[in-house]
Amino acid sequence: MDITGRKLFVRALQEEGVDTIFGYPGGMVTDVMDELYKQQDIRLVLPRHEQALIHEAEGYAKSTGKVGVCLVTSGPGATNTITGLADAHYDNIPLVCFTGQVPLGLIGNDAFQEVDIVGMTRSITKYGVTVRSRRELGKIIKMAFHIARTGKPGPVLVDLPKDIQLMPGDAHYPQSVSIRGYKPNEGVHVGQLKKAYKLIKSAQRPLILAGGGVLLGNAQEELRRLAETMRIPVVTTVMGKGALPSGHPYYIGNSGMHGRYAANIAVSECDVLFSIGTRFNDRITGDLNEFAPKAKIVHIDIDTAAISRNVVVDVPIVADAKLALEKLNEWAEPKNTKRWLEEIRALDKENPLEMRRDKGMTPQMVMEGINAAFDRGIITTDVGQHQMWATQYIELNEHKKFITSGGLGTMGFGFPAAVGAKIANPDQPVVCITGDGGFQMNMQEMATAIAEDAPVIVCLLNNQYLGMVRQMQQLFYGKRYEATCLRRRTTCPPNCKGPNGACPPYLPDFMQFAKAYGAHGIRVERETEIAAALAEAKSYTDAPTVIEFLISSDELVLPMVQGGNPMSKMILK
Repeated sequence: MDITGRKLFVRALQEEGVDTIFGYPGGMVTDVMDELYKQQDIRLVLPRHEQALIHEAEGYAKSTGKVGVCLVTSGPGATNTITGLADAHYDNIPLVCFTGQVPLGLIGNDAFQEVDIVGMTRSITKYGVTVRSRRELGKIIKMAFHIARTGKPGPVLVDLPKDIQLMPGDAHYPQSVSIRGYKPNEGVHVGQLKKAYKLIKSAQRPLILAGGGVLLGNAQEELRRLAETMRIPVVTTVMGKGALPSGHPYYIGNSGMHGRYAANIAVSECDVLFSIGTRFNDRITGDLNEFAPKAKIVHIDIDTAAISRNVVVDVPIVADAKLALEKLNEWAEPKNTKRWLEEIRALDKENPLEMRRDKGMTPQMVMEGINAAFDRGIITTDVGQHQMWATQYIELNEHKKFITSGGLGTMGFGFPAAVGAKIANPDQPVVCITGDGGFQMNMQEMATAIAEDAPVIVCLLNNQYLGMVRQMQQLFYGKRYEATCLRRRTTCPPNCKGPNGACPPYLPDFMQFAKAYGAHGIRVERETEIAAALAEAKSYTDAPTVIEFLISSDELVLPMVQGGNPMSKMILK
């Protein structure tokens, strides 16, 4: 019996095990929305903006390991998802985004709300297609989910013309699909892996660099076993944070632009760098000519194109992180790395990761308060100084997940990602660490959090500036704070050098904002108030809580490596 395309659409989602879809209505998706209304298996979440919608789907996907699903209308609905698609592309988050489209006969005629969304997003999706035949609809949806979740995960876009949604056709939804030219690697080259193991075994100063691929591949336990068996120290990228528990004796910290001093020096001094699941982007490498200059480099990644793209490596291995580490653990034998570990620990004592404690409440104190208050749960961040402080000071273990925007660095990501994660994990505490700039980019999602009964805790560090850019202006641009002060008005003097008694009041009042939405608001000005504020926020289960921490605008994220410099050349004070 034939059924309409919209009925097959809903059936396909049910067959794929979709339990939540983040959708915003509009003319070209009204028919599939109507079909979703008729069933009870799939929860439809209505965000307040399409960019936030896709970040919520990212938070859902990152916190569950499932594919996040989005549904938006054509034109501006579709274009509003582009930032989120790019974010998911760079951070390898599995998403399937369905966009409405004008009927096939109107495509190319500049119809109302018609855009070539497939063409616009071709470089930031794993696959994008406009469905041009009702007969192909089921197969295309099946392909979309298969591509999104297999190999190196990523976003897929399916453009649904309105007439395809209404057209009758075959009710069959395929159980599997074979895609010519798409064969994700499912094995490991044992010969190459043996070469890598020989290098590690003979190394005097071996170092493991773990990226986000370790987490994507659920290879944390295998990484821990290898590090412990062979006694090899581990550093992580920002996206790899959590690959090894923060308190593990072999974990040194994050490396990179705002990495720990000991971690960056260890990369510069190691003789074998065993890297797994990282793209070696510029925030990790700095000056490529000076990156790990003394090391033979092993690179394991599931994506062939990622290997030797930025850093030319000595032993390339295309493999899933979990499979590769499992095989290495079969061969692993203890090494004597005592002297190397002592050197690294001495470096850490020489320049510890520590902010001053004699000048009032600092971001480190806030992060330590969060560590003390939450030994389990999900932590999301926005992008900026607060994000880097979180990567430096937030402690992770096997019961805590860390979700952030790494590759694209998307302001406005943190709060909606937290909402999506809370919707997916209602029994887990979810904390969003954000800044006053990033929070304002998607703070309308407080309405979504209230409507969807998602009582997230927002820890908002308010320094009254767009802090990361201000930091660069302070260090490298003569304190010319152009377009970074969030208190600035047209009546302010043109060459202001920082806050003073004549500054206008900050807008908005985040406590009044929380109250307006029916959320809870707590303002914290002193270190002694941190623990009580977090405890109070944890007690509120009826609505989200915004804790506004008032911090100094002079606080900097240190260490810092200026762009283009070697990672060993850090600004420490």
